[in-house]
Amino acid sequence: MAPPPPAASILDVLGNTPVAKLQHVVPKGCADVHVKLEYFSATGSYKDRMAKSMIEEAERSGRLAPNMTVVEATGGSTGSSLAFVCAVKGYSFMALSSNAYANEKLLTMAAFGAQQSRGLSKGDDCFYTDQFSNGDALVGYREIGHELIAQFPDGFDGFCGSFGTGGMVMGVSSVLKPVMPDVRVVLVEPEGSALLAKGQKGAHGVDGISPGFISQHVGKALYDGTQTIKEEEGREICDSPR
Repeated sequence: MAPPPPAASILDVLGNTPVAKLQHVVPKGCADVHVKLEYFSATGSYKDRMAKSMIEEAERSGRLAPNMTVVEATGGSTGSSLAFVCAVKGYSFMALSSNAYANEKLLTMAAFGAQQSRGLSKGDDCFYTDQFSNGDALVGYREIGHELIAQFPDGFDGFCGSFGTGGMVMGVSSVLKPVMPDVRVVLVEPEGSALLAKGQKGAHGVDGISPGFISQHVGKALYDGTQTIKEEEGREICDSPR
């Protein structure tokens, strides 16, 4: 396979990530499990797709113009991805965050030029991306669905993803279900904060998921169930051979 030609911008090479089959963590006799390797993205997260689509859709609509500052409430991967996209496009980025998030993620945002704020900025010189309500986030996530359809021409039985804003799973599902009506879409939550599964909020140690409320992105018609996972079990699997 020939390598792709040089891209005009690093933003042009986001997406089209590979898929790999897990070999060791899946018990014998179980279904094949494949993972979409989104760590191939620029900041190592599928949030790059969402950050790019929110910024570029805002540019197209005229809500975001040169010399404006992009603002978001985040302390996780969304902040790193927005800081990255804004750095490429020449926008200042300001993150409303707290010390409740992993310091590594705050440092990553700062490395891309992000500034921290104690309150949300409101004014003509600022654009609030509003990741929990902005439907433009799903534009980028739908591309994952299109890629999966191309990567699995014979289809597959199920798709799952963690519940944070819910935007990634909802965006993917909106593409998969019209093509594969029988596909089962499942949202994954920490057992200690099973808001969708049990209506229970709780403390947990996984940044970026199960925020304690249900965002506007989550549509009941787009997922078929939930699955809770013990945090220690999830970390053990992540540390084991794939």
